[in-house]
Amino acid sequence: MSKPQRAPSPRLAEFQLSHARNGPHLPLPASAPGWPFQTIGQWRQEPNAGAAAWRRDFREWRQEHLTRMGYSGANYERPEFRWSQRNFVHAQMMIEDRYFYDPIAGRYTVDRYLDDLVARYGGIDSVLLWYVYPNCGIGDRNQFELAADLPGGLAGLKQAVADFHRRGVKVFIPTMPWDNGTHPAGVPDWEAVARLAKALGADGVNGDTYSGLPRAFLEAADAGGHPLVFEPEAVPLSDEALMWNLQSWGKLIPTEVIPPVSKLKWLEPRHMTNTENRWGRDRTNDFHYIFFNGTGYNAWENIWGVWNQFTPRDAAALHRIAHLYRQFPDLLVSADWEPYAHMLQPGAFASMFPGPELTLWTVVNRNEYDLAGEQLPVTHRAGRRYYDAWNGNALTPRLLPDGQAALAFPLESRGFGAVLAVESGASPAGLESFLARRRELTAAPLQSLSAQWRALPQQIVPIAPTKPAATAPAGMVTIPAGEFEFKVGGIEIEGFTWAGLDFQYPWENSARRAHLHRMTLKSFHIDRHPVTNADFKKFIDASGYRPKDDHHFLRDWKNGAPQTGWEKKPVTWVSLEDARAYAAWAGKRLPHDWEWHYAAQGTDGRLYPWGDNWNAAHLPKPNQGRTLLPPADVDAHPGGASPFGVMDLVGNVWQWTDEFTDEHTRAAALRGGSAYQPQTSHWYFPQAYQLDQHGKYLLMSPGKDRSGMLGFRCVVDAS
Repeated sequence: MSKPQRAPSPRLAEFQLSHARNGPHLPLPASAPGWPFQTIGQWRQEPNAGAAAWRRDFREWRQEHLTRMGYSGANYERPEFRWSQRNFVHAQMMIEDRYFYDPIAGRYTVDRYLDDLVARYGGIDSVLLWYVYPNCGIGDRNQFELAADLPGGLAGLKQAVADFHRRGVKVFIPTMPWDNGTHPAGVPDWEAVARLAKALGADGVNGDTYSGLPRAFLEAADAGGHPLVFEPEAVPLSDEALMWNLQSWGKLIPTEVIPPVSKLKWLEPRHMTNTENRWGRDRTNDFHYIFFNGTGYNAWENIWGVWNQFTPRDAAALHRIAHLYRQFPDLLVSADWEPYAHMLQPGAFASMFPGPELTLWTVVNRNEYDLAGEQLPVTHRAGRRYYDAWNGNALTPRLLPDGQAALAFPLESRGFGAVLAVESGASPAGLESFLARRRELTAAPLQSLSAQWRALPQQIVPIAPTKPAATAPAGMVTIPAGEFEFKVGGIEIEGFTWAGLDFQYPWENSARRAHLHRMTLKSFHIDRHPVTNADFKKFIDASGYRPKDDHHFLRDWKNGAPQTGWEKKPVTWVSLEDARAYAAWAGKRLPHDWEWHYAAQGTDGRLYPWGDNWNAAHLPKPNQGRTLLPPADVDAHPGGASPFGVMDLVGNVWQWTDEFTDEHTRAAALRGGSAYQPQTSHWYFPQAYQLDQHGKYLLMSPGKDRSGMLGFRCVVDAS
């Protein structure tokens, strides 16, 4: 059944070994001299012809490479880390996700979050709790302080971690080397994250932007008596880091016909890579890659507040892959795994994962059409039994005179297959129930399920009108009725121009980054200045207001009052709920985003309240330090007034406007930017000084949402 094997040319071998030292994937097996220097497509290659030579050469390369790095797999042998080798489905989760935290009840809802994933794609093995970017940098709280400011503090988060553990899910927390512009942590990152993980009972650490977390992280965790699994975002730049980075994320999966081999999986079969393709809408190529390599996936759907849910087809594919993985985890880390196992039909590829009593082949069909009939030739032994492990059926081999057997099973277009061989006398536990469940899971072909992606619909939270006023109340400015062009865009760092990004205004059929709408507005009155500390003190004294969640409420006040000399500064450390409470007490309301925009810009489309040209004298001096400075007085920069005389609109403190919600995320449109500009990273919450810009601020709970650079102003409807 096999064909003569051709050894690669010396030129090809030299290219392969050079490439293997640098890329995340090993070069493909070649079937013709000179390839891959040819520019002809892969469809001309026959991997079967070069597979044996490929495996021979790269076994030799692997042995030499491990020797050169002084490789030790001791950390993979540690009992407390063995779970990482079964961490097949990983999920980055935005901490603000409404399935995880109920803002109405004020409690974590881990079961609701996990039940949804179980129903849609069979659940997860680990979760990454993400609480930093994209809100980090609106104030000076660092990554560790943001964790402590989550609902219930570290004790509340620790209980959420325990709830994940109760469901058998391991928990990762992030670490950000770029967070060096906010408040100093006082200790090195590796010590701070090790302490935090221990306090929470977390199991691992994800290194954001890291190509391999330094060994200092492992040493700090071990020294603290709480060992952790480390997972860099990218392939380690230094292969030696494979010895203590037991997991990693995989990225940039090639889309060629022949699937590539993961370099890290080849070097260390026990290393778990979870492929990440956050913006993917069709995950088929991702799933082919992971199934061919026996590696895992990052099932990331809430991406910085944009919901990129798996389509029904992708969810079913992941469910079927994960179910099979969880049945045979020990085979998938076999030291003797063989990629490019011989296949009979072009466009189908397999890897073999052998064990003492069982052998598993994972198969992918890269063709856009079904394949039927004989697919896989295997070495046959007396008494060996075969099963279609993907569809749950027994297989009858066609025995051949050379000690081989041919196995026939169906492969749907762009689909998957799996074969299990059971040696004579072996009785795998739970095999019959596994096969029965496979028959249920695969009853519907993947191609019969919908692959259509839709953006999640978003709603704006209504703002009730006020009692109309004929003239502007004290401290307010009348904005005349008029027509203007509401042109604004979100300043989110990531997300391209996706449907679902930013906000969906009432006249739009989906959320999007850029908005343009000709509007005719009725007259209204707006505060000339943002609400000051003195204004808010009157509210507190008159109403006795105290929020239920009072974490960081009026944090910069002393003994229940503004600091001396701060009376005319904008009140900050107030949540959206606090601002609404003040407005209701005052007979006012918060402005809609477009009302704030019109009051700041007028009808001529200017970029800044004062005109089209930047003028630093019209707003506070930027603060680029690591600690917040007090805001400027609200009347300190009269030159920054809008055409209507509204002041302090840009560059002092951000200002609350509208809230938007979808099934998974709450967010507020913030206006005006602030004086705080933390340095060292472009991932900090970006500024929006121009009037055609607004910020999207993810909401979770008042204690987390409050900031020292976030205030508000109010509106009264005109009669």
